[in-house]
Amino acid sequence: MEQSSRAASGSSAPFDPWSAAFVADPYPAYAELRATGRAHYFEPTDQWLIPHHADVSALLRDRRLGRTYLHRFTHEEFGRTAPPAEHEPFETLNGQGMLDLEAPDHTRIRRLVSKAFTPRTVEQLAPTVRRLAAGLVDDFVAQGGGDLLTAVAEPLPVAVIAEMLGIPESDRAPLRPWSAAICGMFELNPSEETARAAVRASLDFPAYLRGLIAERRGNPGTDLISALIAAHDEGERLTEQEMVSTCVLLLNAGHEATVNTTVNGWWTLLRHPEQLAALRADHGLLPSAVEELMRYDTPLQMFERWVLDDIEIGGTVIPRGSEVALLFGSANRDPARFPDPDMLDLSRQENPHITFGAGIHFCLGAPLARVELISSFGELLRRAPGMRLVAEPEWNPGYVIRGVKELRVEL
Repeated sequence: MEQSSRAASGSSAPFDPWSAAFVADPYPAYAELRATGRAHYFEPTDQWLIPHHADVSALLRDRRLGRTYLHRFTHEEFGRTAPPAEHEPFETLNGQGMLDLEAPDHTRIRRLVSKAFTPRTVEQLAPTVRRLAAGLVDDFVAQGGGDLLTAVAEPLPVAVIAEMLGIPESDRAPLRPWSAAICGMFELNPSEETARAAVRASLDFPAYLRGLIAERRGNPGTDLISALIAAHDEGERLTEQEMVSTCVLLLNAGHEATVNTTVNGWWTLLRHPEQLAALRADHGLLPSAVEELMRYDTPLQMFERWVLDDIEIGGTVIPRGSEVALLFGSANRDPARFPDPDMLDLSRQENPHITFGAGIHFCLGAPLARVELISSFGELLRRAPGMRLVAEPEWNPGYVIRGVKELRVEL
């Protein structure tokens, strides 16, 4: 443990998630973590950092770990302090979403929601996704370029999830701000200001959804909210809070990673002109290119798990009550799993990245995310073949959900 602590915070390439330089390029620090051990205690967040692909992949599937511990222990039994009372709206909203539930509640809710993400339903959605992507890129080209983040990357996945949920176009403006405020709580040691913003959004967003659910009860449609109401009426157990939390989760998870993959991906391509030229010459590379861009610069850098029963990693015992931080960004650059991991290769065929997670919490929306990414990258390649960077982007301060503030380009 002593050696691991030094590797985490006292090296020439320190793991420092609050450093702008680290956020801009965390990969040298990851390489040092992998070289110096398999589990590193990081005192500032009271977490164990897990940097290797094999360990991250195995622990995502290990039932001795969980996204919550409250299905087995009280806060006191687990040696943890309950969240502050003023955070209750956020805790209730987040805690009833399937991402933070374990079996049997997770199993029940995921079974219902998964019906909206079958290969057949995603295939049926694909023309809508392509139409939305084409419209956004048409507008972007007509304006001669601009900020790729706000013009294309953000609006597309938000519009797709809003369409699925049946949220009217006139009501969509607050969705992204609500989501950003709530997701701020997933960063390491969030400030009280961040918590207050998350609590406000955790009140306003559910209030809107409860009104929409009430409307759909009287006037059902073909959207997912109507389907969840129908499933409940047909005997599937789903509380209104679970329905609200599920809708919020679908919006948050359904666009945060896609937004950052799009923008970080183009930033990567513009810094690798030979790879971009190959992609422009052969759009058939798009499927493998999207997978490689998700591996090369992972949008969700870290995923956390509670240790429900003692585990051992590389001779280090991590006791029950601990928290592990699974470093997706490091795992996706692990030379033990990927040949030449720091090289961008859009034609890479064997690419077992873990950007979408693994195990029971594997991302339900992965097939839809791939359709969105291939659609938006494809439209931009076709309609804006001469896209050039105007200025080097500045990174957002958040490390867990990692992306740039804007990506300004000209055509």
